[in-house]
Amino acid sequence: MRILYLHQYFNTPAMSGGTRSYEMARRLVAWGHEVHLLTSQRNPDRIGQGWFQTDESGIHVHWLSVPYANTMSYRDRIRAFFKFALGAARKAAALPADIVFATSTPLTIALPAVYAARRHKVPMVFEVRDLWPELPIAVGALRGKPVIWAARWLERWAYRNSARIVALSPGMKAGIVRTGYPVEKVQVIPNSADLEFFTVPLTAGQEFRQRFEWLRDRPLIVYTGTLGLINGVDYLARLAATMHSQMPEARFVVVGEGKEKAKICQIARDLDVLDQNFFVFDALPKAEIPVVLAAADIATSTVIDLQTLWANSANKFFDALASGTPVAINYRGWQAELLEETGAGLVLDVQNVEYAAADLVAALRDPSWLARAGKAARNLAEERFSRDQLARQLEAVLLNAVER
Repeated sequence: MRILYLHQYFNTPAMSGGTRSYEMARRLVAWGHEVHLLTSQRNPDRIGQGWFQTDESGIHVHWLSVPYANTMSYRDRIRAFFKFALGAARKAAALPADIVFATSTPLTIALPAVYAARRHKVPMVFEVRDLWPELPIAVGALRGKPVIWAARWLERWAYRNSARIVALSPGMKAGIVRTGYPVEKVQVIPNSADLEFFTVPLTAGQEFRQRFEWLRDRPLIVYTGTLGLINGVDYLARLAATMHSQMPEARFVVVGEGKEKAKICQIARDLDVLDQNFFVFDALPKAEIPVVLAAADIATSTVIDLQTLWANSANKFFDALASGTPVAINYRGWQAELLEETGAGLVLDVQNVEYAAADLVAALRDPSWLARAGKAARNLAEERFSRDQLARQLEAVLLNAVER
């Protein structure tokens, strides 16, 4: 099967950010399929170079220089979305394919995907990573009736032109079905646990700890991911401030980049915890994240207090499971239910930081709980979220679309 895979923000393990598309695509290649992946090169140093190609574990990756960063304004981001969509449409139409597989966000990835599928007269499968436009509308990124109408039209148009849809969570599936798309054509394939990738020696985590005088053998809570508006990482700064008197030896480490980074640092500075018990690192390549998680006692996944975000399927949650690290989240929904069902972590109160701090302190002071929760996290990763198993499910969806 010749798969034309479109993902504007594809990453390899040498880059920072999620690697779902890389991990899925390299397995499809290993199973005998030919994969051409179209993506953007976001590095501003390569502006004007047009398309270029690399081989990434057998994946034919076609890169188009379109600078992008979470720190850009919404207007500039939208420009980047449409610039890539136009270039990708032309490129995709020139590459042979038996099927087109497009993964959002942004939702504009559907434009070149549908165009290529029609030109090649092949089916298109669409993957929904976030519920657009519900999410940007909810946070105020999309405003005005004409803009919201256009976004909702694009969403339904993308779904209507899809032979099958892959949703990353049950909540996303429910949102897709609410638009009128047939429920039987939606397959839930959540973000996955890369078991082998996150299996590192215990000494690796210990070596990471010993690099920092302020850390060493102290309790460690980490966040590894984007520092954007919806992520609400300033919650961790407030949590660190509350815990400073209750458990002064505990350390918080935030690893990432994003539009809110300066704001988070300023809040931590105002609370007098920055570089005291709250530390912010620049983003690291994905290949270095397993060592950070190996050093952690608890990993976190946070969002702002908005119910729309409960359907998320954050990479950091599954990375923590794969590493056997207990997970603490501050939202409800399907992930909270998983943690409560299996004992793989904590669900913290998003509105009351005092309650959250008390729960976190109790967990950190209970070595037996940490051991049980870590084991439960790894078991959950192996039994329900193994990348190999979920990649096979994706392969089945694509083959089914082609056969029909």
